[in-house]
Amino acid sequence: MTPYLQVDNLTKSFGNLVLFENISFGVAEGQRIGLIAKNGSGKSTLLNILAGREGYDGGSIVYRRDLRVGYLEQDPRYPSGLTVLEACFHHGNNTVELIKEYERCMATDGNPGLDDLLARMEHEKAWEYEQKVKQILSQLKIFNFNQPVDQLSGGQLKRVALANALITEPELLILDEPTNHLDLDMTEWLEDYLSRTKLSLLMVTHDRYFLDRVCSEIIEIDNRQLYQYKGNYSYYLEKRQERIDAKNAEIERANNLYRTELDWMRRMPQARGHKARYREEAFYELEKVAKQRMRNDNVKLEVKASYIGSKIFEADHLCKRFGDLKILDDFSYIFARYEKMGIVGNNGTGKSTFIKILMGEEKPDSGTLDIGETVRFGYYSQEGLQFDDQMKVIDVVQQIAEVIEFADGRRLTASQFLQHFLFTPETQHSYVYKLSGGERRRLYLCTVLMRNPNFLVLDEPTNDLDIITLNVLEEYLRNFKGCVIVVSHDRYFMDKVVDHLLVFNGQGDIRDFPGNYSDYRDWKEARAKKEREAAKPQEEKTARVRLNEKRKMSFKERREFEQLEQEIAELEKEKSQIEEGLCSGTLSVEELTEKSKRLPILNDLIDEKTMRWLELSEMA
Repeated sequence: MTPYLQVDNLTKSFGNLVLFENISFGVAEGQRIGLIAKNGSGKSTLLNILAGREGYDGGSIVYRRDLRVGYLEQDPRYPSGLTVLEACFHHGNNTVELIKEYERCMATDGNPGLDDLLARMEHEKAWEYEQKVKQILSQLKIFNFNQPVDQLSGGQLKRVALANALITEPELLILDEPTNHLDLDMTEWLEDYLSRTKLSLLMVTHDRYFLDRVCSEIIEIDNRQLYQYKGNYSYYLEKRQERIDAKNAEIERANNLYRTELDWMRRMPQARGHKARYREEAFYELEKVAKQRMRNDNVKLEVKASYIGSKIFEADHLCKRFGDLKILDDFSYIFARYEKMGIVGNNGTGKSTFIKILMGEEKPDSGTLDIGETVRFGYYSQEGLQFDDQMKVIDVVQQIAEVIEFADGRRLTASQFLQHFLFTPETQHSYVYKLSGGERRRLYLCTVLMRNPNFLVLDEPTNDLDIITLNVLEEYLRNFKGCVIVVSHDRYFMDKVVDHLLVFNGQGDIRDFPGNYSDYRDWKEARAKKEREAAKPQEEKTARVRLNEKRKMSFKERREFEQLEQEIAELEKEKSQIEEGLCSGTLSVEELTEKSKRLPILNDLIDEKTMRWLELSEMA
């Protein structure tokens, strides 16, 4: 394999904080590497260093000569006033610079060096550049090339930056959280695109399905050191645990031996000069190992929900629109106790607006929303992530409460509570502006949960959180004794947390799907296959496919379906017992009369519930 990039003994620190020390790795032709680390470990900093946007303390970075490198930063920014098309010409690359050189030449009297420029333009295929830009933007569903970048949503801006990275057909592509702000369709398009290309990749992402399907190697930064795994994310999880177990076993063995050697070192100090020098040296090396501690810190989400009653919220004939855009169109829904709902849909279909109506931040045009008296919302929103950068971390939490009371009666100070979220005493007394993107999100999550909510509404909670924190958050939400609504583009997260989906198709078309995101994706693919088959000129088959098209069960209907099976079985059991009793000859006249009256009622109930069960089973 041709080496593309070699990093040797790279060290980076900010003051006393050392992010990584003497790390070395390489990227060769065809390699697809995912970079994993806890928040604050320097993932984005490392990518910025590799892209030449940030300095480093020591080491070397060597790229292959003339290598084409594309870089997608985490939060792309463009100067105000540029159009989408102009933004694609803004980031300088060889082709763009050549086009600018050609334009300057044409604006100069005599057109000096025109022949050489024309030859270079031909060689670089610069004449096709604008057409290529428009083609890639269209694939990314950006069609208004003259729209000012100031008017773009976060997802649209990310797609423009992604187009910028792909246009030059780089040999090595460096991606920092490429799926942030992308809707599910775009994430799957990018996943498929990268899987089919021969690009070499180095990327940071929290999207575990994306990581598993695109990358074949994992690099982990842990405790300032770098570890490499030749496999995808699933392989990495297995091998990482083996590494941690082996290290813990090594420390345990070293501790046992250290106690023996320490006793030996303390004995007979007058004979110290006669002791074997190698044994003394070995003791000090052993001491270093024995005093190591595996940093296996995890966020501790032990916050318990306060009591929640049986009435949660009832939406009755809600309507909401912005001009010609329908968000809600006669929407009605009764939310159940302990329900965990996921909300999916393309950007612009109204997911966040629906959440804001639920939270009382937006008013519906018509209809009512009745929320239960015991409901205590915990709202994690994109807008709520704004902090005063000049405040200290501890002050952010103390502004809400000095002492946090848990549902089980325990009390923690603000500082103790922050330590549960991996904020050390040093970090607690540093300023918010020093936090990484993931640490800011962790702090925000801390401020939401400290109020003991019983109904969590989470709008894109996974962006910028490290994978370890995501795993802990998933486990917490699965065991959360309250209600949850999640709006997320993280498919793995949705699969782990939600019971069913509310699918926003746009223009007020909202469907309830009984299953997680993977179930929904499989169903969509099966439906698309049916539609393709239905389009074929086969009369009988076409008619059959259309007749078989059926509505899926709602969440309430699925609950009813499961309950009916149980009720029918119990009624059949009761009927069987009555029939046995009637045939036994041991019943009194009163018992015979009572059971004879009960039997036809049972038969009617069984027939009624069986018919309903059959109706619902058609939708299963």
